[in-house]
Amino acid sequence: MTGAPRREAGAVVVGVDVGGTTTAAGIVSAGGEVLAAARAPTHRDGPGTAVGTIERLAAAMLDEAARRQLRVAGVGVGVPGPVDAEAGRVGEPVPHAPELADQPLASLLSTRLGAPVFVDNDVNALALAEWMFGAGRGARSLVVLAPGTGFGGGLVLEGALVRGAAGFAGELGHTPVKFDGPRCWCGGRGCLALYASGRGIADAARAHAAREPGGRLLSAAGGDPAALTAALVFAEAAAGEPLSLGLVEEACQALGAMLGTVLNGLNPEVVVITGGVAGSLVPLEKRILTWAGEYAFPRALAATRVVFVPGDKAVTMRGAGALVLYETGRERGNERPGAGGAQG
Repeated sequence: MTGAPRREAGAVVVGVDVGGTTTAAGIVSAGGEVLAAARAPTHRDGPGTAVGTIERLAAAMLDEAARRQLRVAGVGVGVPGPVDAEAGRVGEPVPHAPELADQPLASLLSTRLGAPVFVDNDVNALALAEWMFGAGRGARSLVVLAPGTGFGGGLVLEGALVRGAAGFAGELGHTPVKFDGPRCWCGGRGCLALYASGRGIADAARAHAAREPGGRLLSAAGGDPAALTAALVFAEAAAGEPLSLGLVEEACQALGAMLGTVLNGLNPEVVVITGGVAGSLVPLEKRILTWAGEYAFPRALAATRVVFVPGDKAVTMRGAGALVLYETGRERGNERPGAGGAQG
């Protein structure tokens, strides 16, 4: 197959993006347009209530589709953690919604909603959206790097989503870029996420500020270490604050090293850098690509289109919807065998 799967005319899908803070659901057309949307705090009803939030939002979108007399082909759910997509079961760890770990989410929601449900890692779903509708449309191979609160990744190679034997394919944020680096929250050491994710950058800023309590960066946060965010670090770096400049340069180098790994190891046509931190990285594109040139084969770098796409919930909802289109297309024989899937 040379492109994205064919889409069933006249049908829409419901996409649900589960975040640690906010969950969003939308009705998505076969062309990737979000026709209606709703969102709610993931744990609005308290800790451990993410499944109920997902169900309510998906049901609201199914009701809205029925009101509009739209036929729904299925519901896709993107989860911030590893997923056995064939079984529709969430793995572990799921740090931002731990109650989802080891849940047979596809069958559970399918029973409650009365519709086919497909579940996958949220960045896998995002990769499908970029491949079907976005920057990678028409490409045979695409890699998504998604720095947000954490750091995810997704792989579409030779027209198929790559999930891996246990659902961990694409966890590029937990690939080491510094072998003697500190322990990551995943249990590894020196992971990319420590240097280039929102949480990693904020944690590093707080650690530095604790050693320099009178420094300018902490002053910019009003003296409150909890107010030191990645966004503040990028803003202070742009204003020339030395500590922030160092942290941002470290993030650029880490991303460049990961691009070298991706380009030399997979040689994709397109790399999309997206997610909550991507907007802060756009002005640094040239610096990141300069670092990539230190690690990647020159011809591999020259042959790859690297695109920065600031993330938003509309894009991630579209990703969960793309998961339904991918899986239903695969069931009809339009996809390569062995790509894996989840059905309620």
